[in-house]
Amino acid sequence: MTTHPPLTTIPLTGEMLRGALDLERTEHGLLPHRLPARARSQNTDGQLAMAQAQPSGVRIALRTRATVLELDTLPTKRVYVGAPPRPDGVYDLLVDGRPAGQAVAEGGNALIIDMATGTTGTRAGAVATVRFDGLPVGPKEVEIWLPHNETTELVSLRADAPADPAPDRGRAVWLHHGSSISQGSDAASPATTWPALAAALGGVELVNLGFGGGGLLDPFTARAMRDTPADLISVKAGINLVNTDAMRLRAFTPAVHGFLDTIRDGHPRTPLLVVSPLLCPIHEETPGPSAPDLDALGEGKLSFRAAGDAAEAAAGKLTLVAVRRELDRIVGQRAAEDPNLYYLDGRELYGEADAVELPLPDALHPDAVTHRRIGERFARLAFAQGGPLAAPPARR
Repeated sequence: MTTHPPLTTIPLTGEMLRGALDLERTEHGLLPHRLPARARSQNTDGQLAMAQAQPSGVRIALRTRATVLELDTLPTKRVYVGAPPRPDGVYDLLVDGRPAGQAVAEGGNALIIDMATGTTGTRAGAVATVRFDGLPVGPKEVEIWLPHNETTELVSLRADAPADPAPDRGRAVWLHHGSSISQGSDAASPATTWPALAAALGGVELVNLGFGGGGLLDPFTARAMRDTPADLISVKAGINLVNTDAMRLRAFTPAVHGFLDTIRDGHPRTPLLVVSPLLCPIHEETPGPSAPDLDALGEGKLSFRAAGDAAEAAAGKLTLVAVRRELDRIVGQRAAEDPNLYYLDGRELYGEADAVELPLPDALHPDAVTHRRIGERFARLAFAQGGPLAAPPARR
């Protein structure tokens, strides 16, 4: 009979967390945030507050001999009234960069959302334990990727051997901002969102500022990016501006310039890639806002429709066609004085042929298979040799 040493508590420290911009001490433990406190204090949108606290791209990175790890967490799960239950958020385990297991934390708190009425409520729950065992014997680097779609308070970490923060491998840091698609909506797990897959293929360290419903060119997000150390930067903009009907073309153009100007204040020569929206048929030529499809919701399916009027595009209401055209023009204008600024049409990541083969299940978000396709294409178009975000040699 094989016996294992007893598990001992490993103090959770900021040095063990990768991909978070801030850590809040709560009554339960540590709550990772993807926006710093000053940015959060300027935000009044509950959707963004929730999204930035969902730790997409955030992982615990350790160097250890442990063969057993236990993580106590308090998750907050979303429950949509009238829709099928959402699956529990997944914790991905990577050992020396390779997938080595998955787990879920059952229970926890619940955020109850009624899309028909626009109301929300909460239900308190208990701390859950995520356990990984059977890890390879000997020293190794271990990463636990936290769920990309659940707020996750870290309560306690235990192991059957000491653990230290994983060493800096000297890889380039890629700072990315985008919408729910970049956060990983409908991906299978946190290490298989398209940015996580692209980062793995590109050999870079990901800091993911993709926020569900929050890719709105907010100045506080631009300042957060300005102040975050990064070797490579990308901004994927447009879909949320359309599907929230947040601004017209007159406001969009200076907002893009202002967002890029702010990033450049902190990263004047860093390679910066502007990515326009993926193909989204409901909003290509029809403005927002997006609205829940109540007929589909009545059948237990979550789906969306475009609630704008195509005729209003002539008056400056944004469509994806207009957004792509203007982003292309803005980047072309600025690149004359900024040789490290680049543009990528999002339809090269997901276009018309893809929409026929792999239609968006809810009319807005790609599924798990499509996330992989997008990640592989981004890595090939952006990180490969000669690409706009080709990573510099690893630091020694």
